[in-house]
Amino acid sequence: MPLLRYLLWLAPCLGVSSGLVFTFPDCVNGPLKSNAVCDSTQDPATRAKAVISLFTDDELMANTVNLSPGVPRLGLPSYEWWSEALHGVAWSPGVTFAASGNFSSATSFPQPITLGSAFDDPLVKAVAEVISTEARAFSNFGRAGLNYFTPNINPFKDPRWGRGQETPGEDPHHISQYVLRLIDGIQGGIDPKPYFKTVADCKHYAAYDLEDWGGIDRFSFDAQVSNQDLSEYYLPPFQSCVRDAKAGSVMCSYNSVNGVPSCANSYLLQTILRDHWGFTDDRWVTADCDAVNNIFSAHNFTSTYAEAVADALKAGTDVDCGNTYAEHLPEALSQSLITRTDLERALVRQYTSLVRLGYFDPPNVQPYRQLNWSDVNLPDAQQLAYQVALEGIVLLKNDGTLPFNTSVKTLAVIGPWANATTQMQGNYQGLAPFLISPLQGAINAGYQATFVQGTTISGTSTAGFAAAVAAAQSADAVIFAGGIDNTVEAEARDRTTIVWPGVQLDLISALEAVGKPLVVLQFGGGQVDDSALKNNQTVNAILWAGYPGQSGGTAIFDILSGKASPAGRLSITQYPAAYTDQVPMTNMSLRPSATNPGRTYKWYQGTPVFEFGHGLHYTTFNVGWQRTPPTQYDIASLIANASSASPLDLALLDTFNISVQNTGEVTSDYVALLFVNGTAGPAPQPNKQLIAYTRLHEIAGGTTSNASLSVTLGSIARADTAGNLWVYNGSYQLNIDTGPVLLSHRLELVGQPAQISQLPQDETM
Repeated sequence: MPLLRYLLWLAPCLGVSSGLVFTFPDCVNGPLKSNAVCDSTQDPATRAKAVISLFTDDELMANTVNLSPGVPRLGLPSYEWWSEALHGVAWSPGVTFAASGNFSSATSFPQPITLGSAFDDPLVKAVAEVISTEARAFSNFGRAGLNYFTPNINPFKDPRWGRGQETPGEDPHHISQYVLRLIDGIQGGIDPKPYFKTVADCKHYAAYDLEDWGGIDRFSFDAQVSNQDLSEYYLPPFQSCVRDAKAGSVMCSYNSVNGVPSCANSYLLQTILRDHWGFTDDRWVTADCDAVNNIFSAHNFTSTYAEAVADALKAGTDVDCGNTYAEHLPEALSQSLITRTDLERALVRQYTSLVRLGYFDPPNVQPYRQLNWSDVNLPDAQQLAYQVALEGIVLLKNDGTLPFNTSVKTLAVIGPWANATTQMQGNYQGLAPFLISPLQGAINAGYQATFVQGTTISGTSTAGFAAAVAAAQSADAVIFAGGIDNTVEAEARDRTTIVWPGVQLDLISALEAVGKPLVVLQFGGGQVDDSALKNNQTVNAILWAGYPGQSGGTAIFDILSGKASPAGRLSITQYPAAYTDQVPMTNMSLRPSATNPGRTYKWYQGTPVFEFGHGLHYTTFNVGWQRTPPTQYDIASLIANASSASPLDLALLDTFNISVQNTGEVTSDYVALLFVNGTAGPAPQPNKQLIAYTRLHEIAGGTTSNASLSVTLGSIARADTAGNLWVYNGSYQLNIDTGPVLLSHRLELVGQPAQISQLPQDETM
């Protein structure tokens, strides 16, 4: 968001209240009592149209912005469409926290990048259910809206992107499954009746993953994307969000896609979103904040603001997060660039959504209207926040030092993250009920811990090294907690390198020389190049924790002490530092070329420092088939047996049943990742692609657990140059796990290739 709007958004964090108190319309005694909008026997669209038809033209235009003034003469209160809840109810124009007492905090879960690394879909839904419960409680007492600008489901393609922390990772199949469960939990079901619990907003549509890099910013960037990459990579999470999970809203992004600003892009907003995916008129599109303004001011797509707002409205942007609609729609109307019908369509979509949220209905008939402060930050929610951190932490390296043995009593806890509190939350955060730092986690775990910061995230001073070394010399073991944070990666802030910033590696080197067991805790959403640590025998272990939320310190030290076992997997690739010199952020292509080493684990031609899916355990596992899968599948039969009730890409190839044996002694979770590779389809072929995953819990040493991995036709399909998905004949290999592969199986798809979906083409190109 632009600086001014960012400061306005940040104001509540600084103790400044917007003064907005949400209220519900009075359908009993107010002016609306005889209007059909208050008649719960009517369908939602009819109810919305009944009240919108009474708006004057000026009232229609005034209510197309995020802070809608309502229509007092009709008894419609103002409404703020901009509330946030990325990983908990969060500071935003629509959310206010009390200074103390009731509604002074909300559960602060780990960032999505940490939750995504758990690869635990039921956990995602559980988190979303808690967030929506707490959000509804805030809303019922006038402290939040009914819809939330979450989740961010842009794939984390480039490690330099400042907002990757907001996403579950880089793989489109993984994100598609993640968002399906998250929307289910946020909205109270898949297209629930009679009421939405809250309405989610999938953002940023589409091909958005650049903030400010190389003199190019997100407000003016034109993402040039092939149909093939759109179909295979950038669009699948949004298809899952809209078509399958039935999200109530979508946010169009700042950037242009192939020359057309996303919020004025009828190909994206009408042809694909509504016509192809079935985004119905009880759902609405919001612009990212001031993105409508940028159509004229940054993209120079139109000659006037009037043309810009007309293009956005007619393309399908229903809500302007900003004031550009309110300021310039009157000009567009007077110039006949838009009609009253265009305005009514946008408002009917918004108010149909509010009807489905129970906005106009009596509270006593709505279970969600009964939620209150007693439903916020419950013990179960606190336990869940801890569980997410525990499951999402990834053990990158371990020479056997971890878990610490009982002889380790004293610790030197050193580094710029060692005593982190609000740092643990990342961005789009709320006011947490408590924050347990790594230092406090060590103390709570029973260690005698000495804290020395030693250095800052990006500072170059070595003045703190001596104290850090002295603390290390007096300790049984040394913990260095560092990495990156929101001073390095954030909204409006991309990185130019992926090296460890400042002098953190120099401090680690000084600590290595002490000769004590040394564990590095790496924080941040984007990865940094750990080559120097991975290849150094004096660094005994590395854990990545991302942004682990309110109970992060407890989860970390439960793993270090052996009270709990690590089983998270990297949901992104850790590249060597040279990667950033090999491809500009503005290159949107996934496939390798003379100017691109390939992006993500699917296409990268180099050797990653730590690959996607990497994650160590305190034990060992064997994996076997419960029954040997077939070696041949007939494509025509797969298509013929598919249900006509759902899209072909969701049809089943097969369910592969595995047995996972814990061959060690330590009880542990295990994440089963099923990849496929082969020579079928157009060249170049991907290295491999994730087609299914699941997480098994608490497998005791010497015991076996079973898992089922369902593989759809869409997950093994590939896109042609037009973006159409095909199931190709040829040889495929299934592999469970990453380096080393624990189980493989070869199979053949026989018969003629079959097209299972068609990407609509942009007729304006």
